[in-house]
Amino acid sequence: MVRAHVQKFDLKASPPITEKLVGWVLAVCAAVSVVTTIGIVAVLLYETVQFFQKVSLADFLGDTEWTPLFANKHWGIWPLVTGTLLTSAIAIAVALPLGLLGAIYLSELAAPSTRKILKPLLEVLAGVPTVVYGYFALTFITPILQTFIPGLSSANALSAGIIMGIMILPVIASLSEDAIYAVPASLRENAYALGAGRLRTIFRVVLPTAFSGIGAAIILGVSRAVGETMIVAIAAGQQPRFSADPTKPVETMTAYIVQVSLGDTPNGTIEYQTIFAVGFSLFLMTLALNIAAQRLRKRVLKGAA
Repeated sequence: MVRAHVQKFDLKASPPITEKLVGWVLAVCAAVSVVTTIGIVAVLLYETVQFFQKVSLADFLGDTEWTPLFANKHWGIWPLVTGTLLTSAIAIAVALPLGLLGAIYLSELAAPSTRKILKPLLEVLAGVPTVVYGYFALTFITPILQTFIPGLSSANALSAGIIMGIMILPVIASLSEDAIYAVPASLRENAYALGAGRLRTIFRVVLPTAFSGIGAAIILGVSRAVGETMIVAIAAGQQPRFSADPTKPVETMTAYIVQVSLGDTPNGTIEYQTIFAVGFSLFLMTLALNIAAQRLRKRVLKGAA
């Protein structure tokens, strides 16, 4: 009679030292990102408080002129906000339809061999330096637009927004394609079994199911556009203007930060502290976008459940 040997495991035994060490390393790596974020927010908040001790919040939010580097100083943030929103809106208007339609084609209509070729080529756009995009907008897109739009300035929000849309196109297209591709094939088969055609299945079944991932891709693209620096600094001009006219030069929040950071503004002055006030305002905008994305995702998942 052969007695089987049964190995007993003590589930309450302490883990080996290697597992503890790995756990500590992972905890430190997670803490680094949290501490870095807290440090950035703390610096922004401290310098912003110093700024608002000299400039009232009413002047910051109630004025429509931004000239802190001039002799006649105005502290209204709205020209920078409108410039940022204008260029970002143009970028989304370009990237959203092209990116979403491209994602639908790659996931639902393209052959596997075609998808393997086109998707890496699309993602190559994400690796192009933004300074190259900026000079491409200034030297190529703007002259083309000037042939159709008389009086278009050499630096304008329109060309900068179009190139920003091309820049964020891979983000929206690639992430949306991944979300659409992850939809279970059984949902498509059920739709076909009920008599739905291919396009009806895509727009009535696949896209609503993948809406959470598509929405996250759109919000990420918007955040990328809002935080873009070099394209708007080169192609949009550096003239803070409270206007929604895309044919005129504008200055975005990030472009102003670059302008002051690369200048000779003394450290500690109120002019220097304006970049932290603008940066904190930009941080709040991107934070609001991320919160909106999280709530949208939870609402969609709750509705799907």
